Amino acid sequence: MSQQESEQPAVLRAGPLGGMPWRTPDPFLFCVHHDDRYPRGNDQFGPAASLAGRDLGQDFGGRDGWNMYHGTVVPGFPQHPHRGFETVTVVRNGLLDHSDSLGAAARFGGGDVQWITAGSGLLHSEMFPLLRSDTPNPVELFQIWLNLPRADKMVEPHFSMLWSHAIPRHVARDDAGRVTEVTVIAGSLGGEKPPAPPPRSWAARADSDVAIWTLRLEAGARWTIPAAKKGSNRFLYFFKGASVRVGARDVPAGQLIELRAEVAAALENGSEESEFLMLQGQPINEPVVQHGPFVMNSRQEIIQAFQDYQRTGFGGWPWKRDDPVHPRDEGRFARHADGRLERPA
Repeated sequence: MSQQESEQPAVLRAGPLGGMPWRTPDPFLFCVHHDDRYPRGNDQFGPAASLAGRDLGQDFGGRDGWNMYHGTVVPGFPQHPHRGFETVTVVRNGLLDHSDSLGAAARFGGGDVQWITAGSGLLHSEMFPLLRSDTPNPVELFQIWLNLPRADKMVEPHFSMLWSHAIPRHVARDDAGRVTEVTVIAGSLGGEKPPAPPPRSWAARADSDVAIWTLRLEAGARWTIPAAKKGSNRFLYFFKGASVRVGARDVPAGQLIELRAEVAAALENGSEESEFLMLQGQPINEPVVQHGPFVMNSRQEIIQAFQDYQRTGFGGWPWKRDDPVHPRDEGRFARHADGRLERPA
């Protein structure tokens, strides 16, 4: 880094996070933070509470601190298609039941990450089973959409799991012993690398500089985000806490902070524990045309995506219901399309 670059401010701009989805930088397309305080579950793994007054099938109102989303019995997202990008689902609390048109299925949570390359086309469902009938069932997750470049938009779909125990947590203490913990989902930090992303992901390219991190800083903690590659986009989502000082700038919670990636960003946390999501990467710099669940480079490709979906169903839906959930006692697992079974250590 040149002396001129090191003298530049780390913060380019900051402003309110706003409603969902949060604004994202190229190569990312979409980011939502679901944080639902679900009550006890019933025999069908749905909420043991009245659903009267909810817009079932389209419930995003946050009534009583939780949503049914597109679910009508179990909260979540029944089967729906994707083409042309990837989904990265980070389940911080609670569980998610996945099923897809490849025949793959999973139950994951507690820090696990699911990474799917939709590529040429995939159907999947994402349901939030409320398994506990005696206590509340909180669910918190991020879902992030990462674009695919034109050359890879029509690759074969790919399903992978990054289990919590295999995802590195970088722990640093400042001079006063206050802790910063960084969960490294993609990219690297201090020589620590998470499991590899799918093989045709933009994040799998050595020069893409993609990083997906979550940061937790104790009250008063100091830590510096190291400089990244020049030309990368870097957004810091301040979703929990009171305030933080970034370089010379004081920023309240609930802000989206756009950072200058090639400049190290010194953080000094305020009076409460704070948490952040960081998305970073070299831009793909290609046209983005999105319609619902399809993201391509042109309107004609979007039309083709709808025609292909209507004609083929992207391989069809092999499950008996649109919102499948797994047995109560199944535990965390992933069953791949080839029948291979994974369970976390």
